[in-house]
Amino acid sequence: MPLDGEAWTARIQGFSREAWRLETLPWYRVPSEDGDIRDLLAGHRIDPSNYSSSYTDGLRKLRTEGKSKGRVHIVSRPLTDYLRFEFMYYAVHAAAGDDIRILDVTDRPNPLEEVQDFWLFDRSEVVLMNYETDGTQISREVFEGDVAPFLQYQRIALAEAVPFEEYVKGLDL
Repeated sequence: MPLDGEAWTARIQGFSREAWRLETLPWYRVPSEDGDIRDLLAGHRIDPSNYSSSYTDGLRKLRTEGKSKGRVHIVSRPLTDYLRFEFMYYAVHAAAGDDIRILDVTDRPNPLEEVQDFWLFDRSEVVLMNYETDGTQISREVFEGDVAPFLQYQRIALAEAVPFEEYVKGLDL
């Protein structure tokens, strides 16, 4: 079942306990981010000590409600410009309560090689994120089957990944 608009907003904002995502791509094509990526490449950075947005405010609110949001992003070096851009925001998102972890597969096999991007809500509902090879989103769709494999993918991802803050220590971003 395709998932867009208000139905997607209801999922991403209406979970009861946990929203968790697996990200597998080195680049996501989001036209609204193009200017921000150009700014990053030109040397402009956000100041993580005073950055705030509706997203970080939402993360803080979730935490006060006892809910959690997290993700594991599978990466390999060298990092793409998009990942460098995304990592700049990961720093402030992690500080606001997003449990962000990185699974670097540069020097080892990817334990989730054939697994596509997905969201897992309350450990009971999966939304598959469908992308073109260049990172352009095609669609989102509710997975209509047994969620047990996705719980296993989450377990593997969390066991194999390191916290974002640990991963970026010593990296020149």
